[in-house]
Amino acid sequence: MATIVQFENVGLRYGSGPETLADVSFSLQSGTFYFLTGTSGAGKTSLLKLIYLAQRPSRGVIRLFGEDAVVLPRQRLPGFRRRIGVVYQDFRLVPHLTAAENVALPLRIAGVPREDIETSVREMLAWVGLGQRAEARPATLSGGEQQRVAIARAVINRPEILVADEPTGNVDAEMADRLMHLFGSLGNLGTTVVMATHDLHLLNRVQGARMMQLDRGRLLDPTGVLRHPPLKEPMPIRGPA
Repeated sequence: MATIVQFENVGLRYGSGPETLADVSFSLQSGTFYFLTGTSGAGKTSLLKLIYLAQRPSRGVIRLFGEDAVVLPRQRLPGFRRRIGVVYQDFRLVPHLTAAENVALPLRIAGVPREDIETSVREMLAWVGLGQRAEARPATLSGGEQQRVAIARAVINRPEILVADEPTGNVDAEMADRLMHLFGSLGNLGTTVVMATHDLHLLNRVQGARMMQLDRGRLLDPTGVLRHPPLKEPMPIRGPA
């Protein structure tokens, strides 16, 4: 199994304050599902930003797709980012576009033929329960509906890496189950999924998932298969079976 993301002694500092992330080292394998856990302020969102190239580290080495992402020329960044799907906490939908048009954006950027885009978008919106809301604009959608549009947009082109920041935070339990099934299916198709979550009850929803735990900017435990997912507090990670 190929390594698709690698961090080596990565640190991140905003301005002159203390480091938000310190000495973070790990490797992510292609087609594997990872949960990123930790209390509020532990650095989860900052770590995700480094993975999807929204932020450069203050120190250390980050390799994506086998290349050093820290020294990647600016003109190559868009090509790398197109290989990464992102589900943001604040959705970041384009307000003047319909739900269908928002979901179609990655495919349009990739140059997919129009008829193929329409079919894919229709199927994806139906899957997330928004088949009847295709022409609605973000302002008319509920928070949960906006979240589902954002998720559909992030996964429609089957990215090599999917980064999701609390993707089930605005949906009910039934839809959360459907979304976890969707994310798990992407992993089976070869996508590396990194999902930040506070909801530890989600940890037993994906078979073979692995967990990374952050505490005040430091990665506490090496990645390992979750044999007995915790119900209340994270437990020490055992090595892969």
